[in-house]
Amino acid sequence: MCISFHFLSLFTRPRPAATAAASNLLEVFVDGNRWEPYHGGARNHCLAGMREGRNADSFCYLERLSVAGNCRMCLVEIEKVPMPVAARAMPVMKDWNILTNSDKTRKARGGVMEFLLANHPLDYPICDQGGECDLQDQIQFGSDRSRFTESKRAEEDKNIGPLIKTIMTRCILCTRCVRFASEIAGVEDLGTTGRGNDLQIGTYVEKMFMSELSWNVIDICPVGALTSKPYAYTARPWETRKTESIDVLDAVGSNIVVTTRGGEVMRILPRLNEDVNEEWISDKTRFLSYHTS
Repeated sequence: MCISFHFLSLFTRPRPAATAAASNLLEVFVDGNRWEPYHGGARNHCLAGMREGRNADSFCYLERLSVAGNCRMCLVEIEKVPMPVAARAMPVMKDWNILTNSDKTRKARGGVMEFLLANHPLDYPICDQGGECDLQDQIQFGSDRSRFTESKRAEEDKNIGPLIKTIMTRCILCTRCVRFASEIAGVEDLGTTGRGNDLQIGTYVEKMFMSELSWNVIDICPVGALTSKPYAYTARPWETRKTESIDVLDAVGSNIVVTTRGGEVMRILPRLNEDVNEEWISDKTRFLSYHTS
């Protein structure tokens, strides 16, 4: 499989300088602590939780993708602002005091989580995302019982290729996969159709998701809606051992993590390297690296 020019240019494009003038600093406060985000340096600056190690998690936000702000799990309280705001989408203002763990913040996130779980299936024991699920990591905002007594929304699974397994009833409509396909992979195969409760993610017409980077949507999916067909029901994350390595089957030299169990290679995952492959790897790297060994 040859790697497209777009894939190679992804790893060789110039990156902006990391420095900024001191005059471009804004002073804000996060949970009472002084914080100075760069003004004009990033696409969005209200990254209080991520930058400071505090709780501003979200399902739709991904640093390398455009801001969608549609999951609302990053809601935070800001003093003198009447309503909670989406921390990952709202540019900061001078002298803001952002409260990431107040009662108002926790209540807002709890409400969002309740809506997300209203249609989410209770199939955690058989979900391949178990142990790596962002939804499970937010259990602190959930409840041990649901007030939703109606029938859950049902959605047919999509056939988008031989590598990606879809269970669309688990989808929380974060649109990470849609933005990845358009902005990183450079294809418009994935998109949304419908509105409100009828909103769905798919390929519009029955077709495969054709890209050398298609398997990366498995890594960025925060739930178990998109998982690996070859890896299905083979191992749990806590059963495997991770070894950092370099892919030697392409000229890019992508940084990878090899996960093994009992000496057997189970899967290949990308490893962050800003100067080589960022946090993506090609399908060839992910699939052939251990299926030809």
